[in-house]
Amino acid sequence: MKKGELTRQAILEAGLKMASSVGLEDVTIGELAKVTGMSKSGLFAHFQSKENLQLEILAFAGQVFADRIVVPALNVPAGVARVKALVDNWIGWTARLTGGCIFVAASTEFSDRPGPVRDFLLRQQADWLDSLTRLARSAMRVGDFREDIDPGQFAFDLYSLLLGFHLYDKLLQDAKTRQRQQAALERLLAAYRPPAAGVSEPLASF
Repeated sequence: MKKGELTRQAILEAGLKMASSVGLEDVTIGELAKVTGMSKSGLFAHFQSKENLQLEILAFAGQVFADRIVVPALNVPAGVARVKALVDNWIGWTARLTGGCIFVAASTEFSDRPGPVRDFLLRQQADWLDSLTRLARSAMRVGDFREDIDPGQFAFDLYSLLLGFHLYDKLLQDAKTRQRQQAALERLLAAYRPPAAGVSEPLASF
């Protein structure tokens, strides 16, 4: 990697750390210059505007997210084991952040602010939900999930669980958060698993 690329990566790493702590909107070229020890003009030369800097930080965060959460989970056999690996990777990643999840925070910051940053966030979130949907489909193919489930509903349910964990862990700091998360995940997976062999569905009462 060339010197310019190394410098850019160091800037983006610092920007991601800052965004996780104070929010993406508060990451400015001036503040980031102070953190990295660069001049404002030198840092401006890399990004040209605050908006471009924000977009670059989000793109960098997306690559880090994929490398540390999604790709390792794909090395685990498809099915429930892969779902659990993805969840563990996500929780481990957020636990290492100095603040919160940049995607959660930025989604709140830019939810009602039309523009390139919001559009980029929407594409990232759509890709993430698509990944969770495909995760469900792969579990269906190997028989860990029933064939009649709605993969999109599973994506909604799992992401809701992860967002709930983030709130309890980062804001409420509940000591039982990890225990509750594991219990909630097991109930969620049980709702999508096929019935055990020899166990019939209960008859409806009239």
